[in-house]
Amino acid sequence: MTSIAKAYDVAFVRFRVPDLDTMRRFLTDFGMVDATPDGETERLFMRGTGRGPFVHATERGEPAFVALGIWVRDRADLERLAAHDGVPVETLDAPGGGLVVRLTDPDGFLIEAVAEQAKQPPVDRAVPFPEPWNHGGEHPRVARFRRVKQGASHVLRLGHCVLGVSNFRRSEQWYKERFGFVTSDEVQPEPGVAIGAFMRADRGDEPCDHHTVFLFERPGAPAQFMHSAFEVADVDDLMAGHAHLMAAGWHAHWGVGRHILGSQVFDYWNDPWGHEIEHWTDGDQLRTADGGGIVGLDELLGGQWGPPNPVLEEMKNAKIAELAAASEEARVAAADQPADR
Repeated sequence: MTSIAKAYDVAFVRFRVPDLDTMRRFLTDFGMVDATPDGETERLFMRGTGRGPFVHATERGEPAFVALGIWVRDRADLERLAAHDGVPVETLDAPGGGLVVRLTDPDGFLIEAVAEQAKQPPVDRAVPFPEPWNHGGEHPRVARFRRVKQGASHVLRLGHCVLGVSNFRRSEQWYKERFGFVTSDEVQPEPGVAIGAFMRADRGDEPCDHHTVFLFERPGAPAQFMHSAFEVADVDDLMAGHAHLMAAGWHAHWGVGRHILGSQVFDYWNDPWGHEIEHWTDGDQLRTADGGGIVGLDELLGGQWGPPNPVLEEMKNAKIAELAAASEEARVAAADQPADR
């Protein structure tokens, strides 16, 4: 199927919270840099160390996820999307300018396709790429000492976004039709029953992250934002950032560990309003021709190392509660039975 446009990467996430100063403090400790224009008081823009204008935006209001930004190739892509969905091509009122087409996906998520943003000068905050690792049998670092820069991690870019959807196949079709995403791994808890997929941008022979978007249909759960994930410099940078966030008193969610799907070293946190946000590094890269696979819940929820997924504990507790309720129902039913005479 030929898509209407071709996504190149995710660009930014947008949120709404009542206290921009608290969000600024958290995101600074998380490793982002303030890119808010002078005089702007109702919105907060944060960027990474690269040349993207911003990777995270917040407007003042009641706490909520607002939108996911997706870079497409050019204005022609935007015009095709606009014509197909019957919406205008608009000027993007944000750092870097550019153009935006605002789409609404089947679950009501606002998806902002963007192009022609002006690249920004790199930030002054240098990214640490220290001396190479000495591995078993290989020692490229001799008489040079590895010293890790302490403090916040160095966020490079937004890597992916995870959305909980109400109907996976419907959402999959919507995103693939408009943005040309390629499936890296489809999640099937039982053969032939698909509840989600890790999807990457179709860049042809140019490598891409294992996933740019993950759509996940959780039975009985509402459609909702699940998490956004930001790449940091390397494992040392991630671990230094973990220590910095802990010392600052922010809420750790899950990590540090290494995923199975995508292989990233990960560290999950919650912002002050509970939105899940991830540091990651050392993820898999795939070309379009590398295709995809089918995986089960063990690969989705498990890890190669690190603490267990909180979702597994929730599932375990739910099962215990279910068994306890069934036991109580059986006890009450037995008590209601007349005694044998």
